[in-house]
Amino acid sequence: MAPHYKAACAFYQGVADRAVAASHVVDMFACSLDQVGLLEMKVCAEKTGGRIVLADSFGQSVFKESLRRIFKRNPDDAPSDAGMLEMGFAASVEVKTSREFKVAGAIGPCSSLKKGGPAVSETEIGIGGTSAWGMGGVDPSSTLAIYFEVTNANANPLPAQKRRFIQYITTYQHSNGRTRLRSTTLCGPWHSDVNDAGPIGRSFDQEAAAVLMARIATFRTTTEEVADILRWVDRSLIRLAAKFADYRKDDPSSFRLPPEFSIYPQFMFHLRRSQFLQLFNTSPDESSYYRSVLLRENTTNSLVMIQPSLLSYSFQGPPQPVLLDSTR
Repeated sequence: MAPHYKAACAFYQGVADRAVAASHVVDMFACSLDQVGLLEMKVCAEKTGGRIVLADSFGQSVFKESLRRIFKRNPDDAPSDAGMLEMGFAASVEVKTSREFKVAGAIGPCSSLKKGGPAVSETEIGIGGTSAWGMGGVDPSSTLAIYFEVTNANANPLPAQKRRFIQYITTYQHSNGRTRLRSTTLCGPWHSDVNDAGPIGRSFDQEAAAVLMARIATFRTTTEEVADILRWVDRSLIRLAAKFADYRKDDPSSFRLPPEFSIYPQFMFHLRRSQFLQLFNTSPDESSYYRSVLLRENTTNSLVMIQPSLLSYSFQGPPQPVLLDSTR
């Protein structure tokens, strides 16, 4: 790694830390046919919740539309926020859990608030070592991926009347100047039989899981070689299939995945070949841009970026989504 690259990264890391401390948001609009240093500067936008737009010229529609949408306002007939900007400031997210879970980390447009405690896992995924994160600026599309570690609570199971829970507490300053707080709590019974994976399989959300895995893989590109990350993706898929698939040893034709897992391998196939992990025919700035966008988008948009949608049109009915294969 070149010394000037390390120096530039250290400089912009310091800029990002000062912006986070002051609750400032750094948006980056880069328009050039050549490199502009987005690889080194992207940390400023990622840690403060800012947006990154990369185009060839300032006259392109993508630049004009992106700039316009940043200052989008609520409609005039909105009940209480008419004409207000659709954005918040000085936002933070805190996670509280029951003893069955520990917070491993978060991946997205955020920075650590360094809030420790017994609910914080020693295993870090993304930005870990804390149960609270600052997001700087937020808008309706801001998305965080938060990861948890399941503790060994089966040795001391919950009483019948108790429930496990995960609570998200989000605080931000609205564009009207008032501070708002939103609390979201998820709870349910605790599955105590560690040898029965059936309930876990039946509740598996393969689309959300694919995006969560994609975020981990993309986040790790900053510190690891792509080849090592690809091997990790392959091993994770193999472990998942070995645990939940039905098969007979040494008989590949007998391999069957439950419906809840049927398209997950397909997502991993396209992730391995996507611009988020493959660097062929992309500049360092372009790769940084693609990865930064993936780390802040919601599940639906992320899946479209991982596996482009393909629709089949006919006169017999409405358009239908179809798989990406050589026969289409």
